[in-house]
Amino acid sequence: MKPKKTILCVDDNEQALSIRKILLETRGYRVLAYNSGEQALEAFRRGGVDLVLTDLTMPGVDGSRLIAEIKSLSPQTPAVLISSRVKVYERETVADVFLPKGMYEPAELLERIRLLLVRKRGPKRHGELRRDPADVEQIVA
Repeated sequence: MKPKKTILCVDDNEQALSIRKILLETRGYRVLAYNSGEQALEAFRRGGVDLVLTDLTMPGVDGSRLIAEIKSLSPQTPAVLISSRVKVYERETVADVFLPKGMYEPAELLERIRLLLVRKRGPKRHGELRRDPADVEQIVA
């Protein structure tokens, strides 16, 4: 059985955070849920996070700043930004995906997450195992 992917889920709205946590856990993800950007950043620094899913508008460290901090530490970590108030073009963000709250189906969120995680992982291993015949001879010899 392959290990579960870990998603850092952040929202200052406890109800929205709980709903997303349950949605993701029932699909086999491990979820680290936090209601502040500061706590989420501390958790990210401890390692083991495969993807970040955050609300934009939060007190203190907002979602845009949280993603910028995370991308400065780990540029390859995918990030999804969700917001009900701000359209994506009104603020600069380094998020990989922007979803307006209430304007997407849970299935769309799950598919975006799946695609981002596949993209992070890269090509399947069997494609990477093709070797030059000369290299194989050296390994066997």
